[in-house]
Amino acid sequence: MREQRASAPKIKSAAATRFSSVMRRGSGHPAVTYVIIALTLFVFVLQLLPLGVTDALLYAGAYSIPIPEFAVIGFEPWRMLTVALVHSKSFILHVALNMYTLWIFGRMLEPMIGRWRFATLYVITAFGSSVGVLLLDNPLQPVVGASGAIFGLMGATLVIVHKLGGNMTGLLVLVGINLVIGFIPGTNIAWQAHLGGLITGALLGLVFVSTRKRRQQTLQKLGVAGVAVLLLVLTVVGAVVRV
Repeated sequence: MREQRASAPKIKSAAATRFSSVMRRGSGHPAVTYVIIALTLFVFVLQLLPLGVTDALLYAGAYSIPIPEFAVIGFEPWRMLTVALVHSKSFILHVALNMYTLWIFGRMLEPMIGRWRFATLYVITAFGSSVGVLLLDNPLQPVVGASGAIFGLMGATLVIVHKLGGNMTGLLVLVGINLVIGFIPGTNIAWQAHLGGLITGALLGLVFVSTRKRRQQTLQKLGVAGVAVLLLVLTVVGAVVRV
């Protein structure tokens, strides 16, 4: 299985403060971030039990496949999302590093954009990371890990901070290093998932920052829906052409 790992430093920005004053509307503590972390760790504990959780939730081109035979059994589209909940059982740092990175970015980004936007961002970028694997890798390649969705958080943060005039140097270095690591032979990292999540997050970040005024909320919802529909179309195309 391909492991996805990422790490991130704490980022502060005056631009983020200006953005949150309009967007967050009393979002308070990053509750969604904590719920995602708790749910992911709960699933990881289940993975350690003989319940078959890993094989049931990992990404495999949205198909059920008896690993390692790669014989297609049936269409299971939830795998496009549940891949973000399962991690490598043999390398505990996989889930630890991903959750640490999620904690860092979630504490910054969730209060900035609000709980529902953050939850939407995480779910759609997890989907986008699976689309990246579908289009750029063996579409039946088993993949585990939340790092595709976490790269989505990075992509959204990059766009938002850039649009609001914040300092992006540290974040650019961070994203660049983590993205390049995935291309190093033998690392067993799904760079396709990272790239898919990063692009999806950047698109959603652009939607959020471009429609941050209250009178633009309907337009914002349409923009988010448009990104989701684009991913669905790419999924259908990928399934028809590549699977």
